[in-house]
Amino acid sequence: MHEIINDTFFDLIKRYDQYGEDHFAGEVGYYLLTCNEPYEGLDSHREALNAVFEGLVEKSIEHREKVRIDLGDRVADKFHPWVYDIEKAQATPLAPSDFFYCPDIVRIDSNGCVFYDAEWVPNDDNFGTTVPYWYAVMEPVQGRRNKPEDFKKINEVLFPKGTDTLEVFEWTTDWSDYFDDGHEWYGACCWSIYDRNMDRYAVLIVSATD
Repeated sequence: MHEIINDTFFDLIKRYDQYGEDHFAGEVGYYLLTCNEPYEGLDSHREALNAVFEGLVEKSIEHREKVRIDLGDRVADKFHPWVYDIEKAQATPLAPSDFFYCPDIVRIDSNGCVFYDAEWVPNDDNFGTTVPYWYAVMEPVQGRRNKPEDFKKINEVLFPKGTDTLEVFEWTTDWSDYFDDGHEWYGACCWSIYDRNMDRYAVLIVSATD
């Protein structure tokens, strides 16, 4: 499994995260991967997740060593590489029509709060759990608040041959401390998608707090 570094999708994403080193829209981090081996269903999805988190661990180690050079051992030793156990991750298949659902904006109040015609709404019962994909793109903790047309454009470029035949899995998030921030408040999400027409994978992850 190999991460795709250059893609037209990443050119689009720069509009949403102009100064970031990674590829984010809202609170969603996007990773594209390809594999030389035949597609083997859920096992291939798990392999894609593993490849992404191997990369995240490497980046966390690199960050710690950069801090060590800049600020010394005492500060650097406070940073710990991400830990994960991919075998603990459990997956649930999702229908593409459900995953890519995008609500319309009903109104915006005087404080700038946006209301949608969606059944799901953030409340005390679902904070720290999995949030809908549309919400993670359109309602970030801070920064640019995206609109339904942004959500649709992102997915049109990410999946140029359509979304109807995609194989989507939603994963539990109790297998890596990467998701600890999201469990604290905003939400933690992990999705893997196989695009048979493009013969590639997309892994989308969310973990954010205030």
